[in-house]
Amino acid sequence: QVQLVESGGGLVQPGGSLRLSCAASGSIFSLYAMGWYRQAPGKQRELVATISRFGTTTYTDSVKGRFTVSKDNAKNTVYLQMNSLKPEDTALYYCNTAIGGIGYWGQGTQVTVSS
Repeated sequence: QVQLVESGGGLVQPGGSLRLSCAASGSIFSLYAMGWYRQAPGKQRELVATISRFGTTTYTDSVKGRFTVSKDNAKNTVYLQMNSLKPEDTALYYCNTAIGGIGYWGQGTQVTVSS
């Protein structure tokens, strides 16, 4: 069974940066795509960024130019570098992958952007 563990969230001022990490229990990121999602209070979970097994990335429009997704296959870890953070980026951030039609989620890491 795949386990995903996010870390790196916290409280940051507007304009600041954070780097989130998603560590997997096995060597999956070289084989499967992975996505970062977020869910703010009272809102639906939204897809923020993806990275394919080949390293191709996509981003939702609201984070383009500010967020960067990357991975280290040797460390079984995917990262989300978040720069120029805004209060509207405040949310619980999750990583996700799907293997054999089964979706796997981490427990989430809270990001709060506030002065």
